[in-house]
Amino acid sequence: MYILFEGIDTCGKSTQIELLAQQYPQVLTTHEPGGTAFGLKAREILLADSLASKRAELLLFLADRAEHYEEIIEPNKDKIVISDRGFLSGIGYALANGDFDFKELVTLNKFALKNHFPDKIILFVTTMETLQQRTSEKELDGIELRGLEYLINVQTKMQESLRKLDINYLEIDARESIENIHQKIVSYLEL
Repeated sequence: MYILFEGIDTCGKSTQIELLAQQYPQVLTTHEPGGTAFGLKAREILLADSLASKRAELLLFLADRAEHYEEIIEPNKDKIVISDRGFLSGIGYALANGDFDFKELVTLNKFALKNHFPDKIILFVTTMETLQQRTSEKELDGIELRGLEYLINVQTKMQESLRKLDINYLEIDARESIENIHQKIVSYLEL
């Protein structure tokens, strides 16, 4: 089973993935960008926010996604694979960046993923207030420096996109306690 944990920065995805990995050692965890050797290089470029072209940014994310699928997801299709981010983030960020068409983005992501979207998605949703508080406690990367309004817009685009796709998903209120969120996730995933 291929599962995506999605949401903007500081929403608690990584914390929940860590908890699941501790409780269920058979689960394989990974992340985008950066889950492969190529992904580490792509992540460095992407988080520096050094590309002038948003199309180049999109293509780099797609290249990382294709490599990640080829190296990590496909060879482990008989296991439970949880990825911290994936195509939904890719679509959300691209739509927030402007001049992109949703259907075209879906087609490009299907190509990168060999027509294999995740079986389930867990989308963490936060508020501006929580985002402000949590981002004030960390050093921001180049994408986070685009601003909190930008990140909330990305989140909105992810929510809108997920509603248009035929994928089983759970939306989580990121303001809830870590334990409550964990219980909801375990129940949803039926691990």
